[in-house]
Amino acid sequence: MLDPVLLRSFLAVVQTGGFTRAAASLHLTQSTVSQQVRRLEEQIGAELLDRSGRYVVTTTEGERLLGYANRIVALMDEAMLALGQSAVEGEVRLGVPDDFAANSLTPYLADFADAHPGIRLEITSGLSHDVWRAFNAGELDLALIKQRAGSAKGLASWAEPLAWLDSRARPVLARNPVPLAVFPPNGLYRLEMTHALDAMGKPWRIAYVSSSLPGVSAAAEGGLGLTLLPRRLITAEHRELGEAEGFAPVAPVEVALHARNQLPGYARELAAALIEACEGIMSK
Repeated sequence: MLDPVLLRSFLAVVQTGGFTRAAASLHLTQSTVSQQVRRLEEQIGAELLDRSGRYVVTTTEGERLLGYANRIVALMDEAMLALGQSAVEGEVRLGVPDDFAANSLTPYLADFADAHPGIRLEITSGLSHDVWRAFNAGELDLALIKQRAGSAKGLASWAEPLAWLDSRARPVLARNPVPLAVFPPNGLYRLEMTHALDAMGKPWRIAYVSSSLPGVSAAAEGGLGLTLLPRRLITAEHRELGEAEGFAPVAPVEVALHARNQLPGYARELAAALIEACEGIMSK
């Protein structure tokens, strides 16, 4: 009989790519995780992990076990939740963009934390480019990101209309070249903005750079630079620019929720809560 405790350690090593990070995610020592994987290999009668490279990867036998291990552990977690066992322990690593990290998602995340006191919820916020990179590196279980429409299929997605924003009190529209308030390189809105301005034949220069969405928004409000942001984030201090001012509409980007394969039951429950939250946020 396969021991679920050993399977959980095996999965943690595969998902994190090493024993040290697996131990941290399970709140165990590295030697304990190593011993548990060795015991599992003894039960199976085969080596499950190739430890010779920089990252630990599955052997052929380990790859065959991986799908079964994911389903067994997920089913056990689901059963414990269904039976009302609050002692279920685990971790969910979530990445979100800055504009979703604060008030928008807080009530849903707090409700999840209250309902699952044994689950360690770890949230990382930042630029979608960085969140997506961490997800692909196996550092996140769930990733809510901004992306070009249709670029990567997720659990759910929503259109995010964009708007050109200037300052209502101190407009910069008439300046040549027009100053821009932008995110760092590789920020999605920055790329969309500069490509659109080039297509319109409008000279521009970078005047303000911030990795913080509130920072970019405030810079536009205060007259430091024109910017491109989600329409739902327009404030009373912004002036939206349109075709009357010579600014063509920019195609919406997409908000998408991505999840790694074979999530445990409690992580799927969080994913469902995030989808519900985004439905409400994006419908405003």
